[in-house]
Formats: sequence, C-alpha cells, structure tokens
Amino acid sequence: MSADRSGTASLPLPPGQSGLPWIGETISFVTDPDFATKRRQKYGAIFRTHIIGRPTVVMSGAAANKFILSTHFDKFSWRDGWPDNFQELLGASLFLQEGAEHQRNRRLLMPAFHGKALVNYVETMTKITDRYLTRWEQIGDLTWFPELKNLTFEIASILLIGSEPGAETTELSRLFTELTNGLFTIPVRWSYTTYGRALAARDRILEHIDRVVLERQQTPTQDALGLLVQSQDEAGNRLSITELKVQALLLLFAGHETTTSLVASLCLALAQHPEVLAKARAEQVEIGIDTPISIDSLKQMTYLDRVLREVERMYPPIGGGFRGVVEEFEFNGYRVPKGWQVLYRIPEAHFDAAVYPAPDTFNPDRPIDKASDYNFVTYGGGSRICIGMAFAQMELKIIAAMLLRRNSWELLPNQNLTLDPIPTLHPRDGLKVKFQKL
Repeated sequence: MSADRSGTASLPLPPGQSGLPWIGETISFVTDPDFATKRRQKYGAIFRTHIIGRPTVVMSGAAANKFILSTHFDKFSWRDGWPDNFQELLGASLFLQEGAEHQRNRRLLMPAFHGKALVNYVETMTKITDRYLTRWEQIGDLTWFPELKNLTFEIASILLIGSEPGAETTELSRLFTELTNGLFTIPVRWSYTTYGRALAARDRILEHIDRVVLERQQTPTQDALGLLVQSQDEAGNRLSITELKVQALLLLFAGHETTTSLVASLCLALAQHPEVLAKARAEQVEIGIDTPISIDSLKQMTYLDRVLREVERMYPPIGGGFRGVVEEFEFNGYRVPKGWQVLYRIPEAHFDAAVYPAPDTFNPDRPIDKASDYNFVTYGGGSRICIGMAFAQMELKIIAAMLLRRNSWELLPNQNLTLDPIPTLHPRDGLKVKFQKL
C-alpha cells in the first residue's frame, strides 16, 4: 500500500527519462504499443517520462488505480490532465469538468443513461443492428471495423441526439472519425494536416448539433438530448445552448468510440475461440432464438455476461487516463510534483496473474468474484466511473446476442490482426471477415 506523507520534498523523483527537448518521448508513446510495458519492466510500477508537452508520471497496478481514482482523488485534475487537443476538439464538456459543475451536469445527464431510458432504447438498438446484419450478409466478405463503427455511431446518434438514419448519419460518422484522428496528433492547424481536418470536422459536427438543439428546445423528444434540454437542477436552472452543444458532442463521442472497439474485440475473440462461441450460441438457443430481445431476456444471458467481461478485461479500448497533479504527492517512496501530469495504466491491472490466473488466456469461465474494483477499470472507477457504462454494456450485449443467434463469421487470411491502441484499440487491418447467415 502507498501512503501520502509530509516532507515529500526530500524524496526522489520516480526513475525514468525525459527524452528529446520539447517533444520528450511523445513519438515513442504514440507509435510504440509497448511503450509503457517496456518502461514498467525496467523501472517498476511508477516511472517518469515527458510526453505531449509535459513531464509525466506513469503509474500502474490496482494500488495505483485506487490511489488516483479514489483515495487521493483530490490531488488530481481531469481538466488539467488531458492534452490540449482533447479540450479544443471536445470542448468543456462533462469529460473535462470538475467539482460542483461536474456534479451538477452529471446529475442532469444521468437519466438519459439509466432506468426507464435504457428500457426504451432496446427496441431501437435491435432494429438498427438487424438492418446492419442484413446488409453485411449481402456483402459477404468485408472489412468489419469501419462497419461496426458506423453501426455504433448510428445507434448513438439516433438514441442520444435523435438523428435520422441515412446519408446524414453516415456523414456525421465520417466526420467523427476525422475528429478522433486529431486527438493524439501534433496540433498543426493547416487545413491539410490531421489536426486541421479534425478541427474542420468538429466545426461541421457542432453546426449540426446546434440545429438539433434548437429543434429539441422547440419540440421536446425522448432521446438523450431531448431529456437533457428539459432537465433542470435543484434551483430550476437548465443548461445553456453552449453547454448543451458541448455535452451533445461528448455524448456522440463517448457513445460510440469505445463501444466500437469492444464489439470488434468481441468478434475477433469469438472467431479465435470457437469453443467459447459455441457455448455462447448454445445459451441463446436455450433462451430461444426467436425470443424478442428485452431487458428481461438480456438478464438471462449469464454466460454472455462472462464473455463480455473477459473481453472488457483483455481488450480495454483505452490504455489509461490522464490527470493533472494539483498537489504534490508521494507514491511508493517517490515524489510527484504539482504541475506534472499522471497517466494511470489499465492493462497492468487487468493482466495481474495474482488476480487473474493465466491472464493472457481468454477464459470467460475464470473466477471473477475475487477481482477488486481497481483490478478492473475498463470504465474507470470511483465517483467518476463512466456515466454511460450501462448504456454501452447493454448495446454490446444486444449486438453480441443478435450476432450469435443469426450469423457466423470467419477471419480472412493474409491480414494483420495486431491491435493498435490509438486512438482506441482496433485491429490494424480493420478486421477482414467472411460474414454469413446461419
């Protein structure tokens, strides 16, 4: 266990290196998927580097996760932790808010992601997925990852901001891909650069959202944005148009980006483990292939729950989370100064052999009841655990159940199945499959 102590000034900085002037080790951080693993092996559970313009300490393992996400939460800032690219491209949304402002807006957003709202989303998720499955059956051989991204984006844009399916939603999905590509790149603003295109995509998305917000204010609806437009805090205050726009932008980003990664990882894992796929499919047969998917039928899919949790453990969409250090602290005998940033790492906790025996093996039957909260942090942890977790898990389960009931897929030869971690975990060649109806 790590304890916070007085007199940290006399403690050494964590081991590590700063790299080149100004850019530090940013290039290695972005291009080398084993960047953190190599340094953890050399330095241990805490090391220093210099990435994305700032001195950075990387901390890994359950104890580090608990320290940052829970017990010493007040020593860190979300807003100061994420790179400027995030703040410029995604705006001052819930993702970057803190304190009373964050608590207020989280309460306003909560109804859109829980309870009755989720029940109302099932039918729409099912109908959209059915339409995509039919199209994929007609295509046959396809590169699946971009198709999965279109599916999850359409679900998010229809349920969260009430978009209409078709050309408009397809274009918004393309724009979001442009925006996402700019999150971890050097912010050169020329129009032909990755970041320049990301800024242009952001502006076009915001133009669309601005129009939708005005429509929701005039004609309330039951999508997430409609609920958000109508919600108010204890004092009767509502979000301004500016606030609604940035929150809607976040809803679209968070509502599909990581879910796409998890669906792709699930499909890859099932293709590589036919015995797991067969067992998951047998559960669907037992429940009833023709049984309508509902909140109640989803609760019966207990083996699928275990499969999905194992996917979330082995293939977390992001590798960790940034925080700004607002108060100097000590961890494992090292001093971390105020003004630095911290990156907590997810994979090291998820592959801890003491908690998950044979962690590199995909095993939905592994015991999971002894895994502590901070050995499993796909959706974060503590008071700021992902607000859309229930939405994402339900969507993932619906897509998985429908695929198991209806389709088969096999990996096509001559493709690179290496998983790239940036911007979110994805197969390098896009996951090429032969897709068929059972």
